[in-house]
Amino acid sequence: MDDRQRLRYSRHLLLDGFGEDSQERLLASRALVVGAGGLGSGALLYLASSGVGRITVADGDTVDLTNLQRQIVHRVDAIGTNKAVSAAATLATINPEITVHALPERLPAERLQALAREADVVLDCSDNFATRHAISEACVRARVPLVSGAAIRFDGQVAVFDHRDPGSACYHCLFPANAQGEEERCATMGVFAPLVGVIGTMQAMEAIKLLAGVGDTLAGRLLLFDARAMRWHEVRLSRDPHCPVCGEPRAQAA
Repeated sequence: MDDRQRLRYSRHLLLDGFGEDSQERLLASRALVVGAGGLGSGALLYLASSGVGRITVADGDTVDLTNLQRQIVHRVDAIGTNKAVSAAATLATINPEITVHALPERLPAERLQALAREADVVLDCSDNFATRHAISEACVRARVPLVSGAAIRFDGQVAVFDHRDPGSACYHCLFPANAQGEEERCATMGVFAPLVGVIGTMQAMEAIKLLAGVGDTLAGRLLLFDARAMRWHEVRLSRDPHCPVCGEPRAQAA
C-alpha cells in the first residue's frame, strides 16, 4: 500500500483491529456482485469506496426512469444503458484505483459457477428466486461465502452463508426451491427507496468483514428488517442434512 492509499483508507486504518493488513486483504480481494439494481447500488458503492480490489458486476437489464427512485448507482444520463455498465462507470468516478469488470448479461448456471470459483465472496443482489438458487448452488460448489439480501415493500432481509465451513446452511436450506409461493416483484408490489440502501449497505459491510477478516459476520443468522416499524428480528439458521444442494451426498460430490 502506497502513501496515497494510506491517506484514502486512513479511516479504516484508524479502526481497532483493522489496520494495514486488513486493508491489504481488501485491495487483493475479488468480489462478484450479481445484480446492479437497488441492493447492488448500495453494495457496489461501498465495496468500491472501501477498496475491494476487483469487483465483477453482472446484470442483464437496462436503466429506466422507475429505477432512479432507489438505484442510486445510476444517473439520469444512464437511462437506456445496461445496469452493469452504468454501475461500473459510476464506480470508476469514486475509486479509479480498483478494477471493475462489467458483465452486461444474465448469467447461466455454468457461468455463475466459473465466476464463483474466481471470487473471494459473492453478493446476491438479484430480484428473483431462480437466480438466487442458481447463485447459492454455485457458491456451495465453489465453497465461497455468499452474502444474500432481499427487499420488497417495507420488508428486508440479509444473511451470510459461509460455505468455507462444511457445517454452514445454504440458501436452499432456508428457502427450498419447491416450497416458495408466488414471487413478489418491485414492479408490482412497490419498494421503499431507502430500504434497499439499508440492506445493500449491510451486504457490503458483511462482505468487507469477510474479506478483511474483521469482526463477527452474520454466518448462521438471518436478519429480518421491518422498515415501517423500524424493528429488526434475528433468526438462527441450521443446515438441513438432507438438503439437495448442500446435504452430505451433494457436498461430497462437489
